[in-house]
Amino acid sequence: MNDRDTIAGSDLALLVGRLLVAYIFIPSGFSKLMGLTQFAGGLTNMGVPADYSYWAAVVAACVEFFGAICIVLGLATRYVALLMAIFTLVAALLGHRYWNLTDAAQVRAQSANFNKNMAIVGGFLILYAAGPGRWSIDRRGT
Repeated sequence: MNDRDTIAGSDLALLVGRLLVAYIFIPSGFSKLMGLTQFAGGLTNMGVPADYSYWAAVVAACVEFFGAICIVLGLATRYVALLMAIFTLVAALLGHRYWNLTDAAQVRAQSANFNKNMAIVGGFLILYAAGPGRWSIDRRGT
């Protein structure tokens, strides 16, 4: 395998990685955008002050949906990867607080979801470090 093959393989891995890491966020973000009032209510139930929950829902839904689209396209990838890492960390800390639960089954389920979110944060940080690869809007013409 020569350097050109290695670079092409890395570019393919970065493209597939971008598609897979964004896969969960596009439908979820779209659903939140279409149901902002319900999403805001859920945020209030998670401890976000009611006075701010609607605007927090708007910002979070936009970050989730449009950020994932940017990741797929490779547009402003490094900046968006950091933003998505922060978004995912906040979502884990708000939505998967297994340490506050007492039911063993709920602890296991929420712990698993929290840990999955941490793995996704790691993926976004790797994407930040590596960049989007050649097959991206960021790298067009290079």
